[in-house]
Amino acid sequence: LSNISLPLTKGSLAEVEADEDDSQDSSTPAVGRQSSSMLSQEQFDREARIVINYSKLNEDLKEIEDDEDIKKTVEKINKEVQEAINAISRVNAPNMKANERMEIVKEREAETTEEFELARKKARRARQNFERAKTERYRKFQECFEPVSMKIDEIYKQLSRNESAQAFLGPENMEEPYLEGVSYNCVAPGKRFRPMDNLSGGEKTVAALALLFAIHSRNPSPFFVLDEIDAALDNTNISKVAAFIREQSESNMQVIVISLKEEFYNRSEALVGIYPE
Repeated sequence: LSNISLPLTKGSLAEVEADEDDSQDSSTPAVGRQSSSMLSQEQFDREARIVINYSKLNEDLKEIEDDEDIKKTVEKINKEVQEAINAISRVNAPNMKANERMEIVKEREAETTEEFELARKKARRARQNFERAKTERYRKFQECFEPVSMKIDEIYKQLSRNESAQAFLGPENMEEPYLEGVSYNCVAPGKRFRPMDNLSGGEKTVAALALLFAIHSRNPSPFFVLDEIDAALDNTNISKVAAFIREQSESNMQVIVISLKEEFYNRSEALVGIYPE
C-alpha cells in the first residue's frame, strides 16, 4: 500500500514523510522533545494544506457521510482487497505437477507433429498423382479432339459440296474439357448461323455424318454400316452424300448402306435386295 499514489489537489505527501523521518532522528531527549514539538506543529500545518482530489471517486462513495456507513464501506473494500491478494497468491503458487504435464504435452506434440508430417507427405503425393492424371487425361482428350475438330470443317464442306459451309467443335470447359460437353455448330451453305436445334432434319443429318466421318478419320475402321441415313434428305442432299460416300469407299473404307430410296442405292457399286415373298 505504500506504493499507492493518492491524487492530490494541493500539498505533497513527500513533505509529511520527511517530517516523520526527522522526528525519529533527535540526538537528545530534551532536544528531541523540543524538536518534536516544533516538527509536530509544522507537520500539522503541512497536513492541513493537503487537499485530496476526490473527482475520480465513485459517486456512491462520495455520498457516504455516516460514520457507520464509512466503516462498513472500508470493511468491504478491505475484504475485496484481501480476496484479490488471496487470488494472486493462488495464481502464483507453484504447480508441482506442471513439469510432468508439460512432458506429456510435449510427447503428444511430437506424436501429432509426426502424424502431421506423414499426412502432409501423403497429401503431396496424392496431389502429384492427381496432377499427373489430370495432365495425361487432358493430353489424351486433345489427341482425339484436335484432329477431329480440324477435320470436321473439311468433311462438312465435302458433304455439302460448298466451300461456304462451316462446321466447328468447341469444348464448353476450356481448362478441363473432359469434364463437360463439346458444342457442335454448323452453318449450312447460303444460310446464316443457327443453333443446331434450329436446323432442318436434312441439315442435321449432314452435320451428323460430318461428325461421324471426322471421328472415323482419327481412328479409321475398315467398313461402315449406315442405316437409312437418307430418311430426312431431299434428292439434292442424297446426291451429295452418296457422292461423298462413293469417293471415300474407293480408297479409305468399305461402306454398307441400308436405304429405301432409289436415288441413293442407284449410286452403289453392288446392290443386295431384301423383300418378302
